[in-house]
Formats: sequence, structure tokens, C-alpha cells
Amino acid sequence: MDNVKSKFDIFRQRVHIIIYGTNTISGRLFDIVLLGLILLSVLMVMLETVDFIDDRYHQIFVICEWIITIFFTLEYILRIISIRKPSEYIFSFYGIIDFIAILPMYLSFFLGGAQILSVVRALRLLRLFRILNLVSFMGQASQLRLALKTSRIKIIVFIYFVLVVCVLLGSLMYIIEGKENGFTSIPVSIYWCIVTLTTVGYGDIHPITPLGQVMASFIMILGYGIIAVPTGIVTAELAQNKRKGSIFLIGNRNPCPSCGEQDHMEKSEFCHNCGHKLRND
Repeated sequence: MDNVKSKFDIFRQRVHIIIYGTNTISGRLFDIVLLGLILLSVLMVMLETVDFIDDRYHQIFVICEWIITIFFTLEYILRIISIRKPSEYIFSFYGIIDFIAILPMYLSFFLGGAQILSVVRALRLLRLFRILNLVSFMGQASQLRLALKTSRIKIIVFIYFVLVVCVLLGSLMYIIEGKENGFTSIPVSIYWCIVTLTTVGYGDIHPITPLGQVMASFIMILGYGIIAVPTGIVTAELAQNKRKGSIFLIGNRNPCPSCGEQDHMEKSEFCHNCGHKLRND
């Protein structure tokens, strides 16, 4: 006897096609509307900080923000009920961002001005990669993520070394310049060293004595070399991973053109998440 799908199952299936199906007309239309609302929401939050605009259109902004928040809330709920394993979405990167995006307006009931946090919805613009079905970009992001993960110990050790250098050089500048030249304490001197080492150079504090200026010149030159090191570490990891056959490319082989799900086996013909036919090129 064939299993007859309930109305709820049919509803879930249709919702899944609309929300997760980037290759369907309804799915693309939904994604375009979603992207437009995200942009509109972020724009309104920015305009609310302009006093003369907020004074004139504050109520309109609030109403529009609530409409968008309700839409995002319904979308979040529908994403949960339409997917096979809700926990995979809820605790995924996009799931957490979607949840954070709907919180500010509700928090405004308890915390005044919390709606300004709606600007975090800009993070939802990362869905642009899925909306445009840019699978290759997602693969490149996976490559970078793996390279950062592989090189994280080297980067942590490097940052620790830089912090030690800043403490030593900052303390030395405090001794050389002293309070009379604006280096009022060792923490302030360390702050100046970090600003100088990163080539930011605010100019709020600067050495006066010749020896201090020589030291500052050394720190500036040192800064250019230090900035390039993390980039070199990550680049080396990317090149090494490619020479090894690129584990991440194997893991992301045959990404689903419909939902973007990855980690399919090389000879898989259908997506293990949505069942859409995979590209085998």
C-alpha cells in the first residue's frame, strides 16, 4: 500500500522548494524579495541615526521594521519546519544569523533603543552567494576557511609574539619619552606602539626626543614586515593544501545546484539533503 502524504507533508515540501530551491522561479523570487527586505532594513536602521530624517519618518520606520521583523520571523519558522533535520539549520552559520536578525525588535520591548541592533541583519547579505547560486564562490570560501583553520596555531603564536614586542617597545618608549612628552603611562605607550606598528598612526601621541623618533622609525619599518606575515602564513597553507590534492575540493565535490549542500561522494547523482540531481561535470 502506497504511503499517502498528509497535507502538512505536502505543505512542507512546497515551502522547502520555495525557500531552499534556488533553481525554481518561486525560489528565486523569494530570494530576491528576501534580499530586498534585508537591504531595506539595513538602510532604514542607518537613516534612523540621521536626526532630521528620523524626526520626520520615525513612525514609518518603526512600522516598516515590524513588518520586516514579522516576515523574517515567519521565514525562520518555515525554514525550521520545512527541512528534514531542523537542528542542522538552527545551529548552522546561516541559522544563527537568521535568529539574531529577528531579535532586536523584540528586545526593544525590554531594552530601549535595542532596535538599532537590527543593523546586524547586514550579515544576512551573505546569503547572496546562495541566492545567485555561486557554488564556486562557496567552494573558495571553504578553501579559505580550511587554510585559516590549519594555520591558526601559527597565527596565534605570531600574534602572541607581536603583543610581547609591543609591551617591550612601548615600555621602552615610556622610559625614553616620559610623561612630559605625552607618554603618561606604560599602557598609553603600548597603545602608541600598537597604533604605530600597524601603520595606523593617529597622531594623538608622538615622540619628541631624537632617540624616541629613531625608535619610532624602527617600529614603523618593522610594522610593514609584520603586517605581511599572517598573509604569508595563510597563502602558504592554501598552496600546500592544493599541492596535497586539495582535501577541501574533494570534500566539496558535486555541490547541489539547488540547496548548495556539499560533501557529496564523487559518484553521487542526487543531493542527500533535497534530492535534486547533481552536476557530474
